[in-house]
Amino acid sequence: MAIQYQSLNFKGRKGMSAGQSREHQRAWSEKAWNMALAKGNFDRSREHLNFEIVGGKIQPIDKSKSIGQRLAENLAGRGIKDPNANLAEPRYRTIGDFVFSGSHDRMTELAFGKQPVVIKPGDNKENQAIHREPEIEQWAMDIYNFVCGKYGKENVISFYVHLDETTPHAHAAVVPVRNGKIDFKGVFVGKDKMEYSKHISALHDELSEVNKPWGLQRGTSLTNRESRGRQTFDYRRQLEHDSRQKEADLAEAEEQLSAASHNLKVAETRIKGLTSMIAHLEERKSYLEKDLAELRRKMNVTAGDRDALQKQIDEKLAAIAEVEASLADKNAKLEKAKEQLEEARVAKEDVQHSQTVLQQEVSKLSKAVYSSSGTLVKEQMLNMVIGEFKQIRESLPPEQLAAFNDSYLAYLADRGNEMLHCGVLLFAQLVNDATTFAEGHGGGSGGSDLKWGRDDNEDDRQWARRCVAMANRMMRPSGHGRKR
Repeated sequence: MAIQYQSLNFKGRKGMSAGQSREHQRAWSEKAWNMALAKGNFDRSREHLNFEIVGGKIQPIDKSKSIGQRLAENLAGRGIKDPNANLAEPRYRTIGDFVFSGSHDRMTELAFGKQPVVIKPGDNKENQAIHREPEIEQWAMDIYNFVCGKYGKENVISFYVHLDETTPHAHAAVVPVRNGKIDFKGVFVGKDKMEYSKHISALHDELSEVNKPWGLQRGTSLTNRESRGRQTFDYRRQLEHDSRQKEADLAEAEEQLSAASHNLKVAETRIKGLTSMIAHLEERKSYLEKDLAELRRKMNVTAGDRDALQKQIDEKLAAIAEVEASLADKNAKLEKAKEQLEEARVAKEDVQHSQTVLQQEVSKLSKAVYSSSGTLVKEQMLNMVIGEFKQIRESLPPEQLAAFNDSYLAYLADRGNEMLHCGVLLFAQLVNDATTFAEGHGGGSGGSDLKWGRDDNEDDRQWARRCVAMANRMMRPSGHGRKR
């Protein structure tokens, strides 16, 4: 087996949305499950192998409370204020969302041992007899204890392990509490980007000690080409995961909108029915009151059977009292129905707003997935072109080979990685660092007094093109210019 690497992804979240919670717990409706199976890498036949760790104990995933509810109960029980409470939209990051995993082969071996497993999306009946190996539970417990030791057991809101996707992995949701209050920046970030970078690097180092007994190594620097390619792949995979989750959230939102529309229609129908009943009752009361007035008139002018008239009057009074009681009941129900109607309208508007936002996020993520995939494809195309050029160059006679002297293609073939690194430094406007790097790797044509900066009217593509051209110039030895 080739070298197997650990994997750690971290994302700050403004709480944990209902959709994110459902994804972690697999608490999906049938429609959302179908969407996940169609769009994602989920295998429903392996869902029963998923588990969570609560208080240091392994158990099946409890779907009775969402992660948001668990967070609220955790904070309330400790007297800690959630800064997003009572806000129409959450504004503050209150959750650190960690994903722990590793190279596919090793993680699959930990989870399933030597059992034959069908790794593809769907509901694979061949996997129904698969059992979970104890090694994956032990690995997960080591990761759980690492997180608890790092951030405090009381701050671990949820810890789920998924064995129903392409590569087994664990999700940990951690609330960053320090000195009795939520302090996301203090716990996870630090004072600036430099400190955050050091914190994340140290986290990878510490995690590697936990993963070492499980045959997982820490990755190397992003300046290493293989590592950079792996990180690009992981980034694209995370984008695809986020896109699938948003699509599942959108499916849930569509169901919620359908339910909200139904509730609104029910409330409107109920109000219409109650209004009609009240009108009939008021009409009946009016007739009864007219009859009562006539009976009382007769009572005043008639010397005949007054007992019979009094009995009729009593009956009319009882009927009026019954109608009035019914009117009071129906009016109370009408007011309640009006409140429910307003709640239904607000709920529908909220769901429609959420749906619009989700549609925008799905579109944005889809574009990002397309863009990242395009970047990966372009990189491989460039590698293929350079590789083919290197092969052809070996067979060219000197007079033909001379045509490529000092060309971009020749320099890319020979020093592509160095040019890339120099170009990235220039793109970030770290001109001194780029100059030092170039001079330290045999270049120097740019000169240390290089004036460099981005024009106000340059877009990213134009700026990147200029950076590549300058990197090509700077990486050449002094006195060498590019052939034109």
